[in-house]
Amino acid sequence: MLSSTFPYPPTKGGTHNRTFNLLQPIAQRHQVTLVTQRATDVTDEDIESLKNHIDKLVIFPRPTIVESGLIAKIKRFSKFWLAGIPPNVLYLYSQEIQQWIDKAVAENQFEAITCEHSVNEVYIRPEWRDKIRTIIDIHSSIYRTCKNQLATRTSDNELRDRFYLPLLRRYEQRSTRKFSHVVVTTDEDEQQIKVFNPQAQITVIPNGVDLHTFPYRPQDPNGYKIVFVGGLDYFVNIDAACFFAREVFPQIQQKFPEATLTLVGSKPAAEVLALTQQNSAIEVTGRVPSIAEYLHQATVAVAPLRTGFGMKIKTLEYMASGCPVVGSDRGLEGIEVDSDRVTLRALRANTVDEYVEAISNLFNDADLRAKLSHNGREMIEQEYTWSSLAQLYEQVIKAD
Repeated sequence: MLSSTFPYPPTKGGTHNRTFNLLQPIAQRHQVTLVTQRATDVTDEDIESLKNHIDKLVIFPRPTIVESGLIAKIKRFSKFWLAGIPPNVLYLYSQEIQQWIDKAVAENQFEAITCEHSVNEVYIRPEWRDKIRTIIDIHSSIYRTCKNQLATRTSDNELRDRFYLPLLRRYEQRSTRKFSHVVVTTDEDEQQIKVFNPQAQITVIPNGVDLHTFPYRPQDPNGYKIVFVGGLDYFVNIDAACFFAREVFPQIQQKFPEATLTLVGSKPAAEVLALTQQNSAIEVTGRVPSIAEYLHQATVAVAPLRTGFGMKIKTLEYMASGCPVVGSDRGLEGIEVDSDRVTLRALRANTVDEYVEAISNLFNDADLRAKLSHNGREMIEQEYTWSSLAQLYEQVIKAD
């Protein structure tokens, strides 16, 4: 398994969470070598803990220096244009890792190689399809993500992304064709990959939840408490938190003066911290020991994302904990919550008025809260446990 992200502890983020929780059950039944990079925040304790879960851990240093300035940006764009590989992929690329993998493949050390997230595809050579099974686990389509950010005007650099968009399309189309099998998290990403490569072998394996870390709530806390969870240094979550706090929450307060908003997540950005100065009913916690405790105390959990593709693990964790959910199309992507085929599992909102109406309904209706709480947890138990999803991934890896 190749993962440029060191996937431990799994609570650090979505990539950590998915990679570790697919890896750990498979490693109980197969000899797994994990090739990864060590960032500055990876501790010796993290390394020793991860070693307990796999057969072999191979660690390489991760680059820490990024050139800044206009000339450096021009160089990065030129390399992207000529080589067809995005700057974030080239930045993480290690010639040492490439040499290690080339040697291992030449010596037939492995029966399969998986790339956990698309940035790791760079190490796979197209000709390997004839001698070894190669799988890419795309957590979310980078082309779709960039396209959506431009459409919703949530890009942090619109000019750059307009230049990058056609290059990302070319890159993702070419990179997915190298692999024996493609894994995606949502039906939407499956359709996008089929456009890029109609012959691709694709399996949808959604994200999941560790039910021990996110137990079902003991009771409905009542009240008027709203919670949002996510890494608050990530621009997708920064945009969501600021949008909700500035545009939705004040209108909620007009109807429910006792309402509070808690933003839970590590490394909160300056604009997120500033929200507490603008409204005394808003709390920013930073990293917390137990997210589940905050979810159990909340009346409603919101997923007000306006950009960012792929299935959101935090939304699944909301539902696992039994906290009623109000989310956008992006926040609920890949999760069937309100179709004619299923019982109602969450409320959908994409505009300010829709958020206000949905949250007001939940504040006022204990029966509705109980319904969403029960249906959400039941769905997680039946469809989104990591143990069952890892079994599906194992089948993909082992397929002839």
